[in-house]
Amino acid sequence: MTETTETAGPAGPAGPAGPTRPAGLSGAAEAAGTARPHGQDGDETAPASPGRRIWVWAAAHAVDDLYQGLVPACVPYFVLDRHYGYVAASGLTLAAALGSSIPQPFIGLAVDRFRLGWLAAAGVALAGLGLGLSGLVQSYAAVWTLILLSGLGVAMFHPSAGKAAREVAGESTTAMGVFAAGGSVGFFLAPVLATPALMAMGVGATALFIPPAVLIAFVLLRNRPAAVAVQAAGRSGTDRWAPFMVLTGVEIVRSVVFFGVLTFIELFWIRHLDAGRGVAGTALAGFLVGGVAGTVLGGRIADRIGLVRTVQLGSVLAVPALVLLRIAPGPYLPLLFAVLAGIAINIPFAVLVKLGQDYLPNRPGTAAGVTLGLAVSVGGLAAPALGAAAEAYGPEGVFTILCMVPLPAVGLGLFLSRPR
Repeated sequence: MTETTETAGPAGPAGPAGPTRPAGLSGAAEAAGTARPHGQDGDETAPASPGRRIWVWAAAHAVDDLYQGLVPACVPYFVLDRHYGYVAASGLTLAAALGSSIPQPFIGLAVDRFRLGWLAAAGVALAGLGLGLSGLVQSYAAVWTLILLSGLGVAMFHPSAGKAAREVAGESTTAMGVFAAGGSVGFFLAPVLATPALMAMGVGATALFIPPAVLIAFVLLRNRPAAVAVQAAGRSGTDRWAPFMVLTGVEIVRSVVFFGVLTFIELFWIRHLDAGRGVAGTALAGFLVGGVAGTVLGGRIADRIGLVRTVQLGSVLAVPALVLLRIAPGPYLPLLFAVLAGIAINIPFAVLVKLGQDYLPNRPGTAAGVTLGLAVSVGGLAAPALGAAAEAYGPEGVFTILCMVPLPAVGLGLFLSRPR
């Protein structure tokens, strides 16, 4: 039986009769989607449909997370062009992580307390400008500061965008899946777009990535919803911190698995499966493409069987997918399981974002800041521990460990409760 009570929430206010809204978007989405963008001297333009607005937010999420993915793609070229040591190189990664993780919960609190409809646009602009200018300055301190500011821009974007996307999506987990998948697409595109440019032009090629940020920031400002519509689409209820903390634990575990596979999958193919770099790169691409597909699929599944069951399903499916990836022979058969592992690991992603906002109906920005930002970044901090395991047991040892990591998420999932 479908858990219809799980995604039930207060309906948006009734509006005048009009065309039928897109499937999967609720009354709250219609309220947010019919918001008119701000114009000069009170001018208003024709409203965008809810379906179109969620795709705008998905595109903005892709551009924002593109800059998050560009940092690890650019670091090797800073080493080559600027002759940075490994400590200095890792310092650049640390700057991006510090800027993007620690501020997000506090920015989420500000988004929930004040009207900051411009913050997402400012955030993606700062993310692009910081990263884009980092290859043009010479001193290490300036590079480090600009990458820190780029990370801060990412942190500014997620809480505000997560709150706005939820107002557009309403109770549709499918729509939230589209928004979340945008981030996965951006992260996937980063090395694909950056590597040829960096090989041809060196680190100065980072400047080529400034225009997308400026363009999408303009689009977001142009389509900023009116405050009255945002209030109309708001939710009310009691914040439930206990299940939200359980959910955060599930997201941290999911993130540890995701970043673990992301970091070591190419080494697993090259050093354990004796494959060439081309096949190893295909494995990485397959895993990331599977992640995009899993994010969208998870939203559709949740609209059918409920949020909590979808989180539990994804956690359970991750275990056999990783086991089959670990034990499958040869360099080619495991490619299938790399895609399936990406799907399984990311099935809960968008669902966790929406479920977190359901647990904290009065703090959607805070919830998005944690589920889209802090918990994901904390999961990435496990990479050094997995690196120590790789030193001792090789990349195959890391994947043996990763087969067991989802088990705590399976256990935590049993303590998740339906949103009220």
